[in-house]
Amino acid sequence: MNKTPKGNRLHIALFGRTNVGKSSLLNLIAGQDVAITSTLAGTTTDVVEKTMELLPIGPVVFLDTAGLDDHSALSELRLKKTAKIFDRTDVALLVTEADIWTEYEEKVLFAAAKLNIPLLVVINKIDVTSPSEDFKNKINEKTPWLLSVSTTDRTGRDAFLDTLKRLLLEAVPDDIIKTPSLVGDLLSPKGIAVLVVPIDLEAPKGRLIQPQVQTIRDALDNNAAALVVKERELSSLLTRLKAPPQLVICDSQAVLEVTTIVPRETPCTTFSILFARQKGDLNVAAAGAAAIETLKPGDKVLIAEACSHHPLQDDIGRVKIPRWLCEYVGEGLQIDVTAGRDYPVDLGKYRLIIHCGACMLTRREMLRRIHKAQEQRVPITNYGLAISFTQGVIKRTLAPFPAALRFYERRMEEIGKSFPNEAGQS
Repeated sequence: MNKTPKGNRLHIALFGRTNVGKSSLLNLIAGQDVAITSTLAGTTTDVVEKTMELLPIGPVVFLDTAGLDDHSALSELRLKKTAKIFDRTDVALLVTEADIWTEYEEKVLFAAAKLNIPLLVVINKIDVTSPSEDFKNKINEKTPWLLSVSTTDRTGRDAFLDTLKRLLLEAVPDDIIKTPSLVGDLLSPKGIAVLVVPIDLEAPKGRLIQPQVQTIRDALDNNAAALVVKERELSSLLTRLKAPPQLVICDSQAVLEVTTIVPRETPCTTFSILFARQKGDLNVAAAGAAAIETLKPGDKVLIAEACSHHPLQDDIGRVKIPRWLCEYVGEGLQIDVTAGRDYPVDLGKYRLIIHCGACMLTRREMLRRIHKAQEQRVPITNYGLAISFTQGVIKRTLAPFPAALRFYERRMEEIGKSFPNEAGQS
């Protein structure tokens, strides 16, 4: 990995009416022509993304959206994409003009408030019209974060960026800027984690996949060591260590083999479960895994992937997990698969959602997916937990996380009371 993954970047979305200067603002911030600008309405036809370092905040992604009042032939499609951007947004920049506030600005304000998204208002084109004090006071009643700019004045760029970064640091919650650790709190300084990394058809040639690389980096950031080994060499490695590792982390697909090799007293979990904790809510995912016990032939299950990739012959989401589910539940499950950001609006038809580790999503976006499932009363879990459940080792892989294990066991007890002849198999 040469760059910080998008899923670990602060996502800043630019909203506003057509021709208020959203794209010009993005170009000013980036210091280069990232987005096409024009006086012709509807120039931004799709979401424009720009990744950059915005110190001291860190790595960010700016999202330039289509105008909210777009009335062109493709406006409906553009506005649908703009609406979806709220799910990816950590902080919103609402661009407007001096003394102009319409229903479109109110819609953005309402949507941001509903999703608890910090919103900064940027008054553009102050070289044409200066905003009145009355207008600025009215905006400050809606949001405490307000700044003005002329995107045609490049000499004022540094002063504007200083103000923007200061307001962003005020607006954005610490838990978004500071992403929760993957393994740092599970390892003591100078501790050792063993990472079991299969090299199979799904392993990219010449490199490790993102969750593995990020786990190694997180161990190093917390002054611990990471030993990387394939599953076939794991047993030999463990016998050569003077002391047992503090944690063994494996690919979910190898969890049954690895938990058989690793001594019971050594904590063991999976990369996917680590990401369920960092990107989402592990307690909810652990309770959701118990819902597998209640599935019956004919039930609908959603497999949700955060990234889009060409599926291989034995793809984890499309082949292996459905196979393990059917082996556990029985044939006849109806499995739907979605990829990328095509997360369904109607989740109520599913008895369970099994999500990937979400390494490509921001934590806020994953939490919103979890919230949408909860709103429609659909249990949600993730790949690592679902696989651990079907392989009968979920209590082992949740043991490093006592609170999540309690959520799982409590839900299994509830299921046991409702389905006394079916619960407790795992």
